[in-house]
Amino acid sequence: MTNVLVIGASGAIARHVVADLAGRHDMRTTLYLRNAARISDLDTTGMKIVEGDVTDTARLTEAMQGQDIVYANLTGEMDILAQAVLDAMNAAGVKRLIFVTSLGIYDEVPGKFGDWNRREIGAYLPPFRRAADLIEATDLDYTILRPAWLTDRDEVEYETTTRNEPFKGTEVSRKSVAAYILTLLEDPARDIGGNIGLHKPGTEGDKPAFM
Repeated sequence: MTNVLVIGASGAIARHVVADLAGRHDMRTTLYLRNAARISDLDTTGMKIVEGDVTDTARLTEAMQGQDIVYANLTGEMDILAQAVLDAMNAAGVKRLIFVTSLGIYDEVPGKFGDWNRREIGAYLPPFRRAADLIEATDLDYTILRPAWLTDRDEVEYETTTRNEPFKGTEVSRKSVAAYILTLLEDPARDIGGNIGLHKPGTEGDKPAFM
């Protein structure tokens, strides 16, 4: 039995992960979010739900007790939130972390799409980069994710790149990102220390097709 803590469980990607975990007897899931009403439409039978803010270190540390894997999918001041997660993990003695950031934090997106991406979100990326740097400086068993621009397409189709490779593709579905996260939950030894870009193959271009 693997104990999984999902932080930011009402997020668009996390909702797919929660749906994938519904009914699983090999995983015991705890959902941590500020407002449980936001997931009232999901099947959370058998899951523990904890309402709390990520920056409430005492409450988050309590929720971390006994967990094997922490999956964090957050929005806001990412470096501050990442530090709060790291502090709670250290206090609770949890080692395995899956943390979602953004493409572009290493200026790894090439070509015209890279230029467009910098214009669109470049000003917002420094806290995401600082969050990744904080995680990489730890001795945790982490996997950092950098998905492309996200769609709500009902599909699972993705490829990956590493930290030191040019990013490929312009978009990926949230459902695909969730599917990759599920592979990490099912095989916690996979991609430890990885800093993984996620994109849908065949979506190369100057910008995402939906923009």
